[in-house]
Amino acid sequence: MEKTRKHMKILLASPRGFCAGVDRAIQIVERTLEKHGAPVYVRHEIVHNRFVVEGLRAKGAVFVEELSEIPDDGRPVIFSAHGVPKSVPEEARSREMFFIDATCPLVSKVHREAERHFRDGRDIILIGHAGHPEVVGTMGQLPDGAVQLVETLEDVAGLTPKDSGNLAWCSQTTLSVDDTADIVAALKARFPDIAGPHREDICYATTNRQEAVKTIAPLAQALIVIGAPNSSNSNRLVEVAKAHGCPRALLVQRAGDIDWREFRGLERVALTAGASAPEVLVEEVIDSARAFFDVEVEEIAIKEENVVFQLPRSLRAV
Repeated sequence: MEKTRKHMKILLASPRGFCAGVDRAIQIVERTLEKHGAPVYVRHEIVHNRFVVEGLRAKGAVFVEELSEIPDDGRPVIFSAHGVPKSVPEEARSREMFFIDATCPLVSKVHREAERHFRDGRDIILIGHAGHPEVVGTMGQLPDGAVQLVETLEDVAGLTPKDSGNLAWCSQTTLSVDDTADIVAALKARFPDIAGPHREDICYATTNRQEAVKTIAPLAQALIVIGAPNSSNSNRLVEVAKAHGCPRALLVQRAGDIDWREFRGLERVALTAGASAPEVLVEEVIDSARAFFDVEVEEIAIKEENVVFQLPRSLRAV
């Protein structure tokens, strides 16, 4: 006789998963494939999610890291949602490439802010993670040396700007709201006249997903974040969960990464997804849990999202 399965309540965070910028970027690739056929080249992963990338690859998208990998065959080229340095579209124009920019509009806003401060003669401090595509793209909007990157409070303490009275700060959109607040406070303490953005650079989706995790983390014995290991916003969700009362938080890409034996004895497990993870992967994890536990799902919603970013005009009607 089959043993009775243990009950597990899955606390499902909302908002979770795809943000408007990711949804727009994926639609740009899909619409370009519909309109122009395969292949369509994409510089860098369109978003940081293997499941999404493989799905687009199966439809005819060819992912490359640099434009030098793309032949001069006249096929469309798409720049990823993370944004690119100005040198990339300049190279594309010099080769007469047909390119479409899928940069998230909120990332583009940071680019314009950085340019505005530079025009006003300010040195720029960028809060972000070295090597992240978004940071590379933002720093690449301006000449070498115009932007200084800070990742930690120690970096702030070590700053030696040319003119401490003429500074401005911007930030990567996918960081932890709390971490950024600490660094901004440290910058303002050191440089009281530093200028900032008109509105906080941390994007609405990053903020909302982190706030949902803050709400749900103290209620759960463990929290699962669905996302890619190179996804900044997904990694931050793990950190936020641990900082707000959840004893264990882990990042997984798919349900197959979870060893449910490690969850025996747990009655309340929270579940969320980073901004690049589709809802189908959330459903996959819940279905996977049902093979081991008597699962009850309770969605905990803190806010409703209704943000939509328009597609480029050339793709609005296929």
